[in-house]
Amino acid sequence: MVSYAQGIDALNQSISELKGINVSFEFFPPKTETMEQTLWKSVERLAPLKPAYMSVTYGANSGERDRTHEIVKRIQQQTGVTAAPHLTCVDASEEELRQIAKDYWDSGIRKIVALRGDLPPGVSKTPMYASDLVALLKDVADFDIAVAAYPEKHPEAPNAQFDLLNLKRKAEAGATQAISQFFFDAEKFLRFRDRAAATGIDLDIVPGILPVTNYQTLIKFAGFTDVHIPQWLHSRFQGLADEDQTTRNLLGASIAMDMVKVLAKEGVRHFHFYTLNRSELSYAICHVLGVRPE
Repeated sequence: MVSYAQGIDALNQSISELKGINVSFEFFPPKTETMEQTLWKSVERLAPLKPAYMSVTYGANSGERDRTHEIVKRIQQQTGVTAAPHLTCVDASEEELRQIAKDYWDSGIRKIVALRGDLPPGVSKTPMYASDLVALLKDVADFDIAVAAYPEKHPEAPNAQFDLLNLKRKAEAGATQAISQFFFDAEKFLRFRDRAAATGIDLDIVPGILPVTNYQTLIKFAGFTDVHIPQWLHSRFQGLADEDQTTRNLLGASIAMDMVKVLAKEGVRHFHFYTLNRSELSYAICHVLGVRPE
């Protein structure tokens, strides 16, 4: 019988021998000057890790759309890292989307994360979905397109099989990669990956990793997306003082590192980090994976 200690030692040994790990990072447009300084410090810290790309989230209104465009161009021009803007088809006409796509292409942007986007209050459906947006983008130019995937299914999907078939439509429209919603049960992601392959979905499915630094933020995000938070994770953060950010960071890093180790042992070679514009935990996890500055 293999002891717990032997199992941990074998897992760490297998991680130390990993080769060919890719990472990518997600940021969001800052709303204040202080947040902007934090963003660019994080970009500068993570860029030397040579990520596959850095993505920037997107708001439906034109102000946030413009900030996304500016940040994406600056990342690509100043760091040399491929920058990938998010683009949604909510609150934009087909002609507007074509023009946005053309502007990106003319600016040297070749990768886009194509999403339906959150529906505005009072709206129950949209004339376009992510698969339609993928087809539109491929019609404008030969973009490299990533889409969203949901290991615990999209909150609006009636069942998991319906959600998988929707992912398949995005692949058939021209997407080449799917970035998963964050999760905290590695087995759920691995089962989802297996079911996607069995459904004939020919996509590189990348796990989305959310290093937890703020427990209340985690609860809020999980509520928006119907992501299950295991009881053991709740227990980890119980009893901590609000101002004890050091311990929270250590716990967050430990949780994310354990999950990444399990996924890497199961053959995952690309990890997408939801940084929340902070670099510390993502940088530490990359170090464990052997992704380091040259």
